Amino acid sequence: MRNDRLLLASSRLADARLHTVNRRTVPAVAVLAALVAVLVLAFVTGALAWYAAAWALFAVALAALRGVPSPVAGRLVLAGGLAAVATGLLAPPATSTDSFRYAWDGRVQSAGLSPYDRPPSDPALAGLRDGWLFPGCAEGRFYPLPDGGCTRINRPTVHTIYPPLAEAYFWLVDRLSPRDARHKPFQVGGALAATATSAVLLAAARRRGRERLAACWAWCPAVPMEAVNNAHVDALAVAAVALALALPLAPRSRPPGVPGPGAAGGLFRGLVRGVVLGAGIAVKLSPAVVLPALLAGRLSDSRRRHRLGPGLAAVGAALAVVGAAYLPYVLLSHGSVLGYLPGYAAEEGYADAAARGRYALLRLVLPDAWAPPAALAVLAAVWVRVLLRGDPERPWRGALEVSGAAFLVLTPGYSWYALLVVALVALDGRVEWLGVAAASAAAYLTGAGTTAYAVAAAAVAAGMWLRRPRDPLTPPRGPVTPPPPRDDAPRTGHAAPPRDAAPAP
Repeated sequence: MRNDRLLLASSRLADARLHTVNRRTVPAVAVLAALVAVLVLAFVTGALAWYAAAWALFAVALAALRGVPSPVAGRLVLAGGLAAVATGLLAPPATSTDSFRYAWDGRVQSAGLSPYDRPPSDPALAGLRDGWLFPGCAEGRFYPLPDGGCTRINRPTVHTIYPPLAEAYFWLVDRLSPRDARHKPFQVGGALAATATSAVLLAAARRRGRERLAACWAWCPAVPMEAVNNAHVDALAVAAVALALALPLAPRSRPPGVPGPGAAGGLFRGLVRGVVLGAGIAVKLSPAVVLPALLAGRLSDSRRRHRLGPGLAAVGAALAVVGAAYLPYVLLSHGSVLGYLPGYAAEEGYADAAARGRYALLRLVLPDAWAPPAALAVLAAVWVRVLLRGDPERPWRGALEVSGAAFLVLTPGYSWYALLVVALVALDGRVEWLGVAAASAAAYLTGAGTTAYAVAAAAVAAGMWLRRPRDPLTPPRGPVTPPPPRDDAPRTGHAAPPRDAAPAP
């Protein structure tokens, strides 16, 4: 009889749990399905309104996921991420032509030439041209060539700008792809990189019991749009950054009396993190902004137990990997391996604040000429804060603050740069920073960049204020007063044990 009652109670408990899972999961699944359907419409129709609607549904989906139990949430994040990534493969690149340069650089390298030596318009490379990358001018709106032809490649008269491991990726895709594959191999490569990033973020979130955080990346509309459909190589760099920062530098907990790996183990783990991060920087230089996060909190007197050695080893290893990646191209190229990078910085208005929409928020309150030095001062202050008050156990937190602040002071006009911020949000959990990614999309696709970045900055400020009491980096104000002793506590300053506590052995 007793066993029957136990079985009945267990059955009722299982039914109650299943009912709770269904009640909380069904709305999340419904919103996720709507998000995927809207993404399909965005790519099939090419209408920006559907892409904007996808961002709105993304916010609703994240809110709906909060009530889903963790094991179910993890599976839902993974399935939804795969579905969202697949939508980016449904159409040719929608809002960017960068993947055409990728295909050209890969083709040039397969011919045994350095991509840094000659621009696509050089007549010496005419033998590598085909009807896809160099169509007739009457076939559509393309970029003109000095010789009178046209090309799909943007900035055809300048040298490539991409770092060496990006160029190695372009070469590998060209070698593995059929001759008439066109843009699709790079979209598949972006889908694989985005999925790998989702797996890394989900594994990192599962270690902390917060699988829902990975949805900030896996379900974000910027991922299928920029990483997959537009096939930006930033997806590969972000995957490396996410892996580097998610690697646990601290050893797993050990039983009492079992010694840890010591300084040598910490240095080794720092080197591994630096090597992976350096590979990401050698794909796209923008992730270099997170390097200070490797030294987060290590200059604070209150955290002396966190040695500088692992952080310095990580930074040194990252820089060494970048240098080693450039070396073969330096030896094989006749031109500068920096390519069009200095010209690009000038073209985008980073040197002249009045030229483009850079430093938009600073220029609201400062003269244009003051904006660049003010931006450097703000970023320096954020770096110092991370070095002094950052959390060594959570380097992604400092990385998010540094990269997010860089977006808010520089206000770049290209939305794919914000993939880095999206991945760091998925590691850290402060979802208010996702507004930075949405603002970058508005800046690129509409003329409302300044307004969008202002709204994003306000959201970040509000989030910082609301999280302030729970922020471990925020010290308590004033002396901490202990609670008064209970009536049954001895008057020695120590609380009495609970009445039902077992006696000490």
